[in-house]
Amino acid sequence: MNFLGLIIAVATFLVIGVFHPIVIKSEYYLGTRCWWAFLMAGVAFIVASLFTANDVLSPILGVVGCSCLWSILELFEQKKRVEKGWFPMNPKRKDEYKSQT
Repeated sequence: MNFLGLIIAVATFLVIGVFHPIVIKSEYYLGTRCWWAFLMAGVAFIVASLFTANDVLSPILGVVGCSCLWSILELFEQKKRVEKGWFPMNPKRKDEYKSQT
């Protein structure tokens, strides 16, 4: 039996699950100014996946890289969700949000 697809699928599921709280915490503590860190990490993971010969590790690195890049969009979407009141706002950074009425 070949478990390669199942291993990659489970890893993908876990990576996506881990990135949700990472984006939420990043926006809360750092705001959207940390988007470049996600960009650099995403590019690094994707490049690493291209140069990795391992049949399991290479696609997982690619998934992590793409999740980093997708997190840039989610970071700005998270800011909108905070402005709508769906998530808590960091009181130390109130001036970075549109005023809530």
